[in-house]
Amino acid sequence: MTTFQLQNLTFDSKGLIPAIIQNAETGRVIMFAWMNEESLRLSQKTGETVFYSRSRNELWHKGATSGNVQQIVSIEVDCDSDALLIQVKPSGPACHTGLESCFDSGSIGVPE
Repeated sequence: MTTFQLQNLTFDSKGLIPAIIQNAETGRVIMFAWMNEESLRLSQKTGETVFYSRSRNELWHKGATSGNVQQIVSIEVDCDSDALLIQVKPSGPACHTGLESCFDSGSIGVPE
């Protein structure tokens, strides 16, 4: 695996990069979030996920209020350097609704 440098990542025009969060033990995608350079640096420094909230225009440490922190196992960069896959060991539900995954709320189905 190649080591990446922050300056080699492609952030969007708002300085953000999408992050897919996956349970390292089960392989299940548990959430999607945005990161900026500062949240990525803090995540690397603390070993826990820190994201950027577009609606609140601020950083948020996942689990800071709920206790459901996510310990980072690995951070991978896609081939275009414009998306992240972060594998974590969650200490509780990922979703603010209390569900294990933010993708537990239903399906829109697929064409037949």
